[in-house]
Amino acid sequence: MWWEWGFVKVILFGATGMVGRGVLRECLRDEAVESVLVIGRTTVGVTHPKLREILRADLNDLSELDGLEGELSGYDACFFCLGVSAAGMKEAAYRKVTYDLTLSVARALAASSPGLTFCYVSGQGTDSSARGRVMWARVKGETENALLALDGVDAYMFRPGLIQPLHGITSKTRAYRVIYAATGRLLPLLRKLAPRRITTTEQVGLAMVAVARGESEDRVLETEGINRLAGA
Repeated sequence: MWWEWGFVKVILFGATGMVGRGVLRECLRDEAVESVLVIGRTTVGVTHPKLREILRADLNDLSELDGLEGELSGYDACFFCLGVSAAGMKEAAYRKVTYDLTLSVARALAASSPGLTFCYVSGQGTDSSARGRVMWARVKGETENALLALDGVDAYMFRPGLIQPLHGITSKTRAYRVIYAATGRLLPLLRKLAPRRITTTEQVGLAMVAVARGESEDRVLETEGINRLAGA
């Protein structure tokens, strides 16, 4: 099969965030990944023979995606790790980033690289009915449903719970950094006691590469499924 020769070409959104940095690390380390195109607002600050970057001033502005169509062809997988915290946001603003931007990218990829594997980082507690009271869970659920129904991409939803950052990676969200600092020494023990609740940035990255290789039959991956794929 094609992945046995290391022909996986990956597009990565959100590479400067905590999850995205972990995914980028595993892509660059994995011999099955031939190349990685990072699209983002700021450079990841990494030099690697497999890595290429395209910078846009504000990816939350959909007009910033104009002109990228020619850059998106010939890829096997997109790892979409871009997202924002819903704290303090109105639903319209959160939806613009979470739903509108994600679907804009997915539709462009469906046209430019039909059949591409699209891995979307959602979250534990996402509302698949898209009708619940919790705003972020409802919008995430609507986004998941639209991706799963989209022709031209092979979509997979990642729903991690608590994610332990490894290898010097930190969260860009101050509240999360405080939590990780307070629980850092306990997390390895908690991972053993509650493997269905806690994963790591490394495991998320490994699981995404595994999905790109065609190793998952599940379209929606909770923490337990992510960890299982990472260890396969």
